[in-house]
Amino acid sequence: MHIKHYTHDKINFKKWDKCISESKNGLIYAYSWFLNVVSPGWEALISDDFQYVMPLPVKKKYGIKYIVQPVLTQQLGVFSAKEIESSLIDSFINAIPYFSYEMNLNEQNFTSDAEEKLNLTLDLQSSLKEIEANFSENTKRNINKAISNKVKLDWKLSADHFLDFYFQASVSYSKPNELITRDLIRECINNHSAKLIAACNHDSEIISALCLLRSGNRLIYILPVSNDQGKKVSAMFLIVSEIIKKYAGSNQILDFEGSMIEGIARFYRGFGSVEKPYYVIKRFRPAMLKGKI
Repeated sequence: MHIKHYTHDKINFKKWDKCISESKNGLIYAYSWFLNVVSPGWEALISDDFQYVMPLPVKKKYGIKYIVQPVLTQQLGVFSAKEIESSLIDSFINAIPYFSYEMNLNEQNFTSDAEEKLNLTLDLQSSLKEIEANFSENTKRNINKAISNKVKLDWKLSADHFLDFYFQASVSYSKPNELITRDLIRECINNHSAKLIAACNHDSEIISALCLLRSGNRLIYILPVSNDQGKKVSAMFLIVSEIIKKYAGSNQILDFEGSMIEGIARFYRGFGSVEKPYYVIKRFRPAMLKGKI
């Protein structure tokens, strides 16, 4: 197998996206249009005429090129419609042409030298009754709280309304880069890969909102946000419950994107989600080159 490094201008995006769409482990993060937003100028490692591909989210500082995981992009790594052995993963890692990197591989990219991170997913193949049987008592209480407070869902929230609510809501965590986030949401909408969902109070005011990305058989829970009223009435519990109700009995997987924060992970586990590790590779990460794209 010959692995070749391609700069951005040399990548055939049509062949690239065909590989991702046909991959056993394909993820929305790896499509060319997604990478173009979160990592402009990204490069790639490719072998066997696009049978195996690995995006390289390259960044440059002080004239030095290095690789760092882009914002809003949980997993990348090697993708293929064929089996991906650990030895192949190692070959791709060894072919990375830059001395400094920190990148998240996907859950199918096991390599013994990587650090594990936690993802949480929920298989929706079972019936709604079977899935709901695994909800925690706390989750059931919070869903009922939202219902008793007459929270209603809007499945056709516009991108502008979602983004304005997201960036105006006061939260305790740091939000991703606003320009990138706005561009990415609009690009996902243009590619028919996102559903924006709002929870509204009895006055039809948005109190919680979520972006649900869809690619292949995976639904990705991303950019959740609630204002004080949404938190008080547990509106996000109802959003997730209704997503599960809508897709129960399908071949979809609800991907919560995990969290290393225990309180958030507990919220995901309350719906019966299970742990699915993904892997992080690092080499020579001096302070001057740290940071996200």
